[in-house]
Amino acid sequence: MEKLKLILISLFFLTFVAGCQTIKDKTDAIVEKENAKLSEYIGKTSSNLQMDLGKPNEDFKNDKGNLVLVYNTKKYGILCERRFEVDSNSIVVGFVSNGCF
Repeated sequence: MEKLKLILISLFFLTFVAGCQTIKDKTDAIVEKENAKLSEYIGKTSSNLQMDLGKPNEDFKNDKGNLVLVYNTKKYGILCERRFEVDSNSIVVGFVSNGCF
């Protein structure tokens, strides 16, 4: 009886760990897709960015003196924030995406 209990518990934990890996793999694929999509804006003008994404929710100058455009959305109650850094020539030079899927 003890061996059966041990086997059942082992099977449960094995299934649980496999499920967690599947979720991690799916999440990684979504993040990779998001980064590929946003990378297309690097090297383009902020006008191109704003034509596609609209007016930013917020903008400010960072410590480098570059303009940061912030776009906030919500999906399933989770806040998604995308920040684009724009240099003095109005060219997108970087981005950060948090909570977006």
